[in-house]
Amino acid sequence: MSDTSPPVYGGMGIGELLQLFLDGRGRTKSELSVLTGLSRNTISARVDPLVAAKLLVPAGAEASSGGRPPARIAFNADAGAVLAIDLGATHATVAVTNLAAEVLDLHSMPIDIAAGPEKVLDTVFDIGSSLLERVDDERPLVGVGIGLPGPVEHSTSRPISPPIMPGWDRFDVAGYVERRFPVPALVDNDVNILALGEHALSWPEAADLIFVKVATGLGAGIITGGRLQRGAQGIAGDIGHVQVPYSRDSPRPPEDERTLANLASGLAIATELRTQGVEAHTSSDVVRLVQAGDPRAIDATRQAGRELGEVLSTLVNTLNPAVIVIGGSVARAGEHLLAGVKEIVYRRSIPLATQNLLVVPSQGGERAGVLGAAILVIQHVLSPDSVEALVSRYASS
Repeated sequence: MSDTSPPVYGGMGIGELLQLFLDGRGRTKSELSVLTGLSRNTISARVDPLVAAKLLVPAGAEASSGGRPPARIAFNADAGAVLAIDLGATHATVAVTNLAAEVLDLHSMPIDIAAGPEKVLDTVFDIGSSLLERVDDERPLVGVGIGLPGPVEHSTSRPISPPIMPGWDRFDVAGYVERRFPVPALVDNDVNILALGEHALSWPEAADLIFVKVATGLGAGIITGGRLQRGAQGIAGDIGHVQVPYSRDSPRPPEDERTLANLASGLAIATELRTQGVEAHTSSDVVRLVQAGDPRAIDATRQAGRELGEVLSTLVNTLNPAVIVIGGSVARAGEHLLAGVKEIVYRRSIPLATQNLLVVPSQGGERAGVLGAAILVIQHVLSPDSVEALVSRYASS
């Protein structure tokens, strides 16, 4: 029986060496020797397993003054596939990407997250398997990424007391995934993966960004210093549970202090409209009414933006982001939610913090979530500590 354990290398391992190629540039072994201080023989010992695994491929040749030109090698984004899944309360988007998070195939469909984990996951797994078969071009699956519409404990990848996900509390999502697909499974809150996706798609140069999703529920994903922030247990950005104090801009009486989710989410806006005699029960109803020009729906949505702005102004003064992106189904109803947010954020925040602050609508659409889920997986499987295991798995298969 052959030994399939990951190879061990002294000094800079193959995982660290691969990081030098993830910027997309091709390099020669001579350049790598200069960059790392390693000998050509040592470089070859690191590079050859990566080439054998097709993670590195020839990328043309350097010009030379005579003789055979030195060969360049570059990262091969098509060496593997990622299954990316974005679950919402009422929808799911499933995609297959390559190792550069480029979408190769995608499918969206309605779901009911309250149907429970096995039923929902089995449904999206079947779709994912079909997409993988359709994309079948010798790309092995390297990992599965999933975003869930509720709090996820980062250390265990399990949803914890998710308010709109009955039956999901502490369910071993990653374990369930890995029984169907024997590859690493990464699970996170849907707003976190949306933040990763929106950052990569629209604002890659912004090191500090807050993404806010306003849909059936409400939450935020926070990127500072170019890195997603999860906090100690993984609930950083759960602004929906923030108690919003009374302000003179609110029509609420002073004693009416509620959480932000109970004031500004799609369900909260629908509830407010019903008190005014408007038939609205879901975020979709709110969007439909706003797009139809209903003045009560427009006013309620703008006020929800103001309530959201009260909380975001505190984050602006605390974190000093360069960009706040407002997404989710309610945000797609038009400019009214965004206008309410801007009205309060620019008034309440420190002038220096808002001097160059952009408050913008999401541009990612349905792709942002699956892109973020794919990035989650890619960052894991291509990390220095994981590359040797990936190469070993490629070799054994």
